[in-house]
Amino acid sequence: MIIELLAVKRYLPILPSILLFVSCATYDSVKFQRELGIKLVDSSATKETVLLFHNLKQLSKNKIIFGHQNSTEYGIGWVGDSLRSDVKDVTGSFPGVYGWDYESIPKNDTDKLFHRVPQLVKEAYSRGGINTFSWHVQNPITDNSFYDTTIAVKHILPGGDFHKKYLGLLDTLYEYNSQFKCKNGRPIPIIFRPFHEFDGHWFWWGKNYCTQEEFIQLWKMTVDYLTKQKKANNFLFAFSSDRNFWTEEDLLERYPGDDYVDIIGMDNYFDFLLSGDSVFFVQHKLKIISTFAEKRNKIAAFTETGLEKIPDSTWFTNMLYKMLDHDSVKIAYVMLWRNAHKEHFYVPFPGHQAEKDFLAFRRRPRILFEEDLPNLYKTIIMTDLIAKLNNKYVENQRH
Repeated sequence: MIIELLAVKRYLPILPSILLFVSCATYDSVKFQRELGIKLVDSSATKETVLLFHNLKQLSKNKIIFGHQNSTEYGIGWVGDSLRSDVKDVTGSFPGVYGWDYESIPKNDTDKLFHRVPQLVKEAYSRGGINTFSWHVQNPITDNSFYDTTIAVKHILPGGDFHKKYLGLLDTLYEYNSQFKCKNGRPIPIIFRPFHEFDGHWFWWGKNYCTQEEFIQLWKMTVDYLTKQKKANNFLFAFSSDRNFWTEEDLLERYPGDDYVDIIGMDNYFDFLLSGDSVFFVQHKLKIISTFAEKRNKIAAFTETGLEKIPDSTWFTNMLYKMLDHDSVKIAYVMLWRNAHKEHFYVPFPGHQAEKDFLAFRRRPRILFEEDLPNLYKTIIMTDLIAKLNNKYVENQRH
């Protein structure tokens, strides 16, 4: 392997850290994963996808990357400026993780004309960011919204009347995903998070509308079709519950098995509210997924959260960060929901009362934004990098 100096924008002056650069020899994904001590769902995963998993796992030991849904697509008072983000307007950096949704796949030529997500995905990747997609897929039985809870899962499994129709939806997803390539034509790694919040009752794939066995079969069928039939080798698969668990046993009630999950996550908005279980349950549940991920050689993540309109001006430092800053919380990233308009947003914009607090959150020792990230797709992060990132934070505090 070739030795290369790490280039980390924010820490460049003090980071002559040496990393191993992945050679250009014939690539064997299984062998490469074995050398790194990991095992992905996809035994044929691209080199960049394998590196992303390994590097996120390394960083999650005591760093957390900040993410934001639709961050460069639109914000409060603006739309269509890919060089802008409410996150960047406030902190000076883009988020490290970008959330998108396969629900937005254009359905006609007019939609395609104005659809910008593929380009935004490419731009995020070119800057070193991470792209993750959820899938608010329509009910395949009725073609109505994902909120239509007409029984569907059992009808789209093999042998069901709508099985071929569901495979058609996966074909469309695959074709759309095939656009995500960098300048050299290599596929861009994507964290795919299907059937999220499956322990809730608001989506047609929720636990009230299919059995445990049906859900697990749906998950496995979806993963196998994309990786084995369609040969989409740029996915990491994220299994993401809502907040409705209190033990590891609860969390795993619909778990499809280690061979079908790369990332285990949690969506949780409700516990931050006064009507929730209590904010301390946020940390308790993050500890559960962190412990499980560590035992099973997976990655843990806080896949969705936030406080709508951020009425608490110190929410980021006194609430969110306090829930993340614990030795037993080892998550790769935390992602807040989108900034759609002034009645529905989760990240401060210039002039908002939480603006200063968000900037303070950005400077906390465990938090990384896009400009802080090493090259997650070309280098193998060594353990000494984490210590140097920590040392840089201490030096900044002294000055």
